[in-house]
Amino acid sequence: MTMFVPTIRNGLLDRLAIGLSGLCLVHCLATSVALALLASAGALVSPLIHEAGLVLAILLGIVALGKGIIEHGYMMPAAVGAFGIGIMMGALSLPHGGMEIVYTILGVAILALGHDLNRRAVSGFMTPQPAYS
Repeated sequence: MTMFVPTIRNGLLDRLAIGLSGLCLVHCLATSVALALLASAGALVSPLIHEAGLVLAILLGIVALGKGIIEHGYMMPAAVGAFGIGIMMGALSLPHGGMEIVYTILGVAILALGHDLNRRAVSGFMTPQPAYS
């Protein structure tokens, strides 16, 4: 466990999660373009890809955002991230296309915001500074 502590402290997990969110966004946009151009997009619209991506997002969220709460004590990044994951989960229940893509992209963006807030809090960016007089 001690070999992972520097990795967790320097925000690598949050940066990886933000990168995963970016890949999800690219996937959603590529799928919508492919659906507009092709009658069938094949594996890109497979529910298994969406479910596996959501599981990965949940696991990274639990580890990175949970560790952030322990380190810096702010609940806001985890709450924002959990809200994004909830939107992504709800999007899985919608028919594929249109609104499912919109809600997935919204959830991914909110989750990425949560990870960015967490990364900033861990790095000390959100630490209250004394007021200047």
